[in-house]
Amino acid sequence: QVQLVESGGGSAQTGGSVKLSCQYSGYFSRRCMGWFRQVPGKEREGVAFIEDDGSKNYTDSVKGRFTISADNAQNIMYLQMDSLKPEDTAKYYCATETKRVTWCVVSELSEYEFNYWGQGTQVTVSS
Repeated sequence: QVQLVESGGGSAQTGGSVKLSCQYSGYFSRRCMGWFRQVPGKEREGVAFIEDDGSKNYTDSVKGRFTISADNAQNIMYLQMDSLKPEDTAKYYCATETKRVTWCVVSELSEYEFNYWGQGTQVTVSS
């Protein structure tokens, strides 16, 4: 059974940093894992994706500030968030697909293609 567990959320000041971790378990084959975020009343937004070959891509609003990485030997994925802004405040989720999707692009791959999700971790950025 595939399981994903996020950790590392919390509060930060504008300009500060937070690092999220996503520990995953269970045997699965995938092309794409990623981080999403959601604020109440809005749709879940793709933030950063990483392919099984290590390729990464980001939504425009976090480019140059967030870094996604993964340690496949340890079954863990990270999201390093720097230069945080109040608009980064959200609940952050890690997710994976197991269908071997054709591409792994934030602007192209819907959340509905991801079939396993963590429980989410809150990040709050104050001004």
